[in-house]
This record gives sequence, structure tokens and C-alpha cells, in this order.
Amino acid sequence: MTPFWKMSAAGFAATAIAYGPARMGFGLFLPEFRSSFEISTQTAGLISSLGFLGFFGGLLISQALTARDGPRLPVLSGLAVATLGTGIVAAAPNLPVLSAGILLAMSSAGFAWTPFNNAVHRSVSEQARPSALSSVSTGTSLGIAAAGAAGLTMSIWGVSWRMCWAAFMAAVALAFAANWVALREVAGTPGPGTAQRWRALLRRSTMPLLGIGLCYGITSAIYISFAADRIAQAGGVGSLPRNASGSLVFICYGVFGLCGLFTASTKAVTGLPWLLRLLMLASALSFALVAIWPTTWAGVVVSAALQGLYVMMMSAVLSFWSDRLFPSLPSQSFTAVLLAVAAGSVIGPVAAGTIADAFGSTSMFIGTAALAASAAAVFRSKHIRECPQAS
Repeated sequence: MTPFWKMSAAGFAATAIAYGPARMGFGLFLPEFRSSFEISTQTAGLISSLGFLGFFGGLLISQALTARDGPRLPVLSGLAVATLGTGIVAAAPNLPVLSAGILLAMSSAGFAWTPFNNAVHRSVSEQARPSALSSVSTGTSLGIAAAGAAGLTMSIWGVSWRMCWAAFMAAVALAFAANWVALREVAGTPGPGTAQRWRALLRRSTMPLLGIGLCYGITSAIYISFAADRIAQAGGVGSLPRNASGSLVFICYGVFGLCGLFTASTKAVTGLPWLLRLLMLASALSFALVAIWPTTWAGVVVSAALQGLYVMMMSAVLSFWSDRLFPSLPSQSFTAVLLAVAAGSVIGPVAAGTIADAFGSTSMFIGTAALAASAAAVFRSKHIRECPQAS
């Protein structure tokens, strides 16, 4: 297997697990957690934000491990943490234990993605890197669709949500074994540039990248935390069981998110500024649809499809954009971007849960749509730079 395919496949598997069921599972199974543990919307927002805080901490630890030992150790550490977290959720007897399991499971996402910028940069030619990094980031789509399918199985055939989380734990263990083998060649050595200081990232051309990352974190975290619950609370979609409607969201989200594989070619046609603008508008429309038509097939499917496309393509953009801006700091620069994403992810759910309790979920989703649309309108093409010399 060539380095391109090896890194793409290993990264695809790692992100499929860490950013699929481990990171998205709480939002997908929130209706079931509500009935088992009596969780309010505000408490749900706090638990989700706690998980994203773990994601934030995982990013910092992952960067330190990558700088010292190379990309293999943090990836395997993240998958090990995900195994433990999903297992705890599967067996959780009460809300505090459930929260601890969610924290561990979601923190795994902080470990398992950014090291691949280092691994790909060292193993894959410059021309092929955007495609490889897009493949790594799009692994999330398969993981989300699989988690949605598990939720659908639970709703239709009466499978316990605990069995679903036990299956997630087994899938994480398989991804751990695959990455143990695939990343041997980049184990133990951090690669060039990892000793450079964070100060090197503080330049004018970085500000749009970090600002868009922050907005992306806020909006994507709100959707994955509350969209399925919003639809279930509204009564579900058509003839589907109420709780199965959330599974439909995540299946469509994951399937249409596979468009992320075409991010590099789409960017070549539209240019980076217009691609960013169109993705933000797609997110805004996605929130508006789930706010206004949460019980219609068209509203739910199109909303989930647009959100999946937005999340997967934007994550790929952030990955190769940071690599282009800082070719000597591939992992560190992407970590800085994901720290902005993680900060937004911590802020988003807890704020959204508070707003939903005070003003209703419709107002909360409309407000988030307005945020995404405003972000699309605010930035200017002249501020978007990809060249490493830009300052």
C-alpha cells in the first residue's frame, strides 16, 4: 500500500470513530438519555459542552505528544480513550457516570485527527496532500452514518441503546488495531518544525482562519447536540417512530458528508473565499429548515444533508488551509485551528441550551442560522490568504 493510501485509510478510520459515534453519539441518543436519566435541555447543553471541553484538552495533549513522539502515540491514545469512554456510557448506571463517559469519548476527537497533518505532511507528496487530508477528515461521515444506522436499528427493532454503545466500543478497538499497524513508520519521531513556537502562528493571515474555525465550532456543535432532539420533541418525521427521526438526521448527515471527499476539487473551481461563503450559507439554511419544518421529510433530509456537507467540507478546508499557510508546522497550525473550533464547541451548546429553555428551541435554531449567515456576509475575499508568505 502506498503512503497516500495508508495514511488516508488510517486517518479515515480514526476520524470515523472519534468524530463519529464518540463525538456525535450524545446528540444522537439524547432522546433515550432523557428518558433514562431525566435530562433537561439546559443540562444536556452542559454535558455536551463538558465533552467539547474534553476535546479542547485532548487537542493540547495531542500536540504535546506529537511534538515529542510523533503522530502515532496521540492517535492511539485517543482511540484508547474512546474505547474506555464508550464502554463507560454503555454501562452507565446514573447521570454522573454517563457524563464522565461522554467526556472521555468526546475528548478522543482532540487526539485522533491533528496528528495526521504531521503524518501526511511527512509521507505524502505536496500535490496529493489536500486529497489525503480531505479523505482523513471525511472519515467522520462514515462514522456518523454508521452511528445513525445503529440508532435506527435501536428504534425500529427495540435494541437497547446500551448495546449500541457496546458496539461502538468494539469498533473503536478495531480502529485502534488498524492504526497501530499503519502508523509504525511515523512512530517515535516528531518530524521537522515541531519545536517552533506558537508565536509563529500569530500573523494577520491566520485571523480569518481562526475566526471561521470559531464560528464553525459554535454552529456544528449546536446542530449535533440538539437537532435530533428538536425533531423528536416536535413529534418526529412522518410515519417514523419519534426517536427514529433523529437517526434519519445522522444517516443523511453522514451520507451527504461524503461530499467532503470532493472538497479539494470544488475549491479549485470556486476559489477558497467563495467556497467558505457558500458553506456558511448552507449551514444557515440547514438551521432554518430544522427550526421551521422539523416534522417534514423534505425539511429534515435537506437540513441534515446541508449540515453534513457543511461540516465535512469545512473541516477539510480548515485542514488543508492551515497546511498551506504553515507548511513547516502542519500539526501545530491545525491544532491552533481546532482549538478555535473547540472553544466555539464549548460555548455553543451551553449557550444554546440556556436560550432554548428561555425562548424555545425554534428561536435558538433561528438565532444560530442568523449567526452562520452573518459570518458569510462579514468576511472579505481580500482577507483570505493561502500563501505561507502572507502576513
